[in-house]
Amino acid sequence: MTAQIVDSSAIARPIAGSVESEGTLKRTLGLRSVVLFGLAYMTPIIALGTFGVIASTSHGAAAMSYLVATVAMLFTAASYGRMAVLHPQAGSAYTYVGKTISCKLGFLVGWAMLLDYMFLPMVVWLIGASYLNAQFPAVPIWAWVLGFIVLTTAINIVGLNVADKINYALMLFQAMVIVVFLMLSVRSVLGGAGTGTLFSTLPFTGNGASVSVVVAGAAIAAYSFLGFDAVTTMSEETRDASHTIPKAIMLVALIGGMIFVVIAYVTQLVHPGGMFDDESSAAYEIATQVGGNLFTSVFIAGLCFGQFTSGIASQASASRLLYVMGRDGALPKRIFGRLSKRFGTPVLGILLVACVGLIAMFLDVATSTSFVNFGAFIAFTLVNVCVIVAYAKAGAQERRERFRGGVWLNVLAPAVGSVCCAYLLLHLDIHAITLGLSWLAVGIVVLGFLTKGFRHDPPEYGERDE
Repeated sequence: MTAQIVDSSAIARPIAGSVESEGTLKRTLGLRSVVLFGLAYMTPIIALGTFGVIASTSHGAAAMSYLVATVAMLFTAASYGRMAVLHPQAGSAYTYVGKTISCKLGFLVGWAMLLDYMFLPMVVWLIGASYLNAQFPAVPIWAWVLGFIVLTTAINIVGLNVADKINYALMLFQAMVIVVFLMLSVRSVLGGAGTGTLFSTLPFTGNGASVSVVVAGAAIAAYSFLGFDAVTTMSEETRDASHTIPKAIMLVALIGGMIFVVIAYVTQLVHPGGMFDDESSAAYEIATQVGGNLFTSVFIAGLCFGQFTSGIASQASASRLLYVMGRDGALPKRIFGRLSKRFGTPVLGILLVACVGLIAMFLDVATSTSFVNFGAFIAFTLVNVCVIVAYAKAGAQERRERFRGGVWLNVLAPAVGSVCCAYLLLHLDIHAITLGLSWLAVGIVVLGFLTKGFRHDPPEYGERDE
C-alpha cells in the first residue's frame, strides 16, 4: 500500500513534549539513542573499510592522518554543540548559517550539504559492496549495492524507532569484531609480523610522509567523522534537544576519533606503508593475514553490518535535510516538505536518496569519498564562523548566559576549527573540488530564481508561504 503524505506547511517551530501534532517529527530519542545514531552513522569499523585508501594517500601515516582529522573535528564539534543550543531545530549547518549570518548563504550551505548528505549513503553502500564482492566475487557489486539500498530504505520508511533497535544490536556486533581484529593484529605483530613491535612511530611518520600527504589523508579520513554533524538533524526527534544534542555531538566526535586512531595505528603496525594489491579492500587481505579465512568471514560480516547501520543513519539524515529545506520552501514543498501520514517519515526524500545511491555502481571508493567531503568541509568551516558571528552579535547579558568560555571558546576555538577545515578542503581531490564548485554554481542559479534575482531572501523556517 502506498503511504499517504501529509503537508507539513503548518509547522512553524518544534513542539516540546513526547506527543506531537499530526505531521510533525516525534520526540522519542534520548542521549544513548542519539550517540548510537551518530556512531552508527560514523561506523567505527569504517576506519578499516577506508584504511587502504588513507594509508596509500598518506604514505603509510594513516594514524597521523586520523589524529589530525580528530583534532580538527573536535574544534568543529564544539561549534556544532554551541549552535545546537542556540538553534535546536533540525537542519544542521543549513539552519545555523541561515539564522546567524545570512539566509542566502544558509541556502548555499544547505545546497552544498545536499552533495554531502545525498552522496554519503551511496559511499557507504559502495564500501560494503566492495568488501562483499572481495569475499564473494561471483556476485557483482551492483547486486550488493541494490540489496543494501532496498533493506535500508524499507527500515527508514518505517521509522527511527525500528532503526534505533536495529542499530543497537548491530553496533554491539560491530564493536565485537573491532576488538577481535585488534587482538589478532596485536598477536600477529608480537609474532613478528609487520613492525614486530607494538611501540612504533611508523603509523604516524609513514615512509617519509610529508605534511601535505598527511593532510591529504586527513581530508579523506574526515569522511569518517560525519556522524557528529548528522546528529543535529535529529534535533526535532530528540527529548530535551538543547541539552542532549550538544553532549551527543562531542561524545560522538571524541569516541569516534579515539577508535579511528587506535584502529589505524594497530593496522599500520601489521601492514606498514601504503602499498596494497587493492587499496579499496585492503583490510580484507590484512584480516586474512592476522586471522585466517574463518575470521575473514566474520570480519566481512562485521564490516557489512557496520555499513548497513551507517546506511540507515546516513539515509535518514539526508531525508531529514531534504524535508527541512522542503518545509522551508527552499526545495519544492509539495515533494519534500511532507511526511507520511502512516509512518511519520519523509518517504519521498528517503526514496530520492535511494535512487541517488544507484550511482555507486559507477564510482570507486576514493573518488566517491572525496565528493562527500566537499560539502562537509564547507559546512564545517561556516558553522565555526557562525559561533564567532553569534558571539559578536550578542549583548553583554546574553554572552554571560549563553556563551560560556568567553573569547577563548567562542572566538579563538572556532577560528582554529574554521582554518583547519578550510585547509582540509583545499587538500581534497581535484575532481571533488571541481564537482563541488560546479554544484555550488548550480545552487547559485537556483538561489537567484528563488530570490527573484537575489532581491529578496529565500523562504525561511517559520516564515513560509502557505
